[in-house]
This record gives sequence, C-alpha cells and structure tokens, in this order.
Amino acid sequence: MAAEIKEELGIDAELIKGTGGVFEVLADGEPVFSKKSLGRFPDDHEVINILHKRFARK
Repeated sequence: MAAEIKEELGIDAELIKGTGGVFEVLADGEPVFSKKSLGRFPDDHEVINILHKRFARK
C-alpha cells in the first residue's frame, strides 16, 4: 500500500507493524481509515480515494 500511495499521490507513507489485526491509516496524525471502527479491511483503492479527497481540499 505504501508504494501505491507514493505512486498515486507522491506521498511517502510510513508502515508501522501492528499486532492483533490492527489496520489504521492516519494522515497528518488524524485517522482516515480504521479497521477497528469499520470491522473490515479497506476495499481496493479505498484508502487512495480517501486520501485523494482529503488532500484535494488543502
């Protein structure tokens, strides 16, 4: 996913290994996707689409 974020948005992503099935995506320190909250992993390109929308507003 980090490579896809870099390719699509030009943003260097940091992947931090977690435990217990945790999958959280933060942008500028704020959550943009949470497996814990939603109970599922993101669909294909879902995180990229969320980040596109987030950074288009800036």
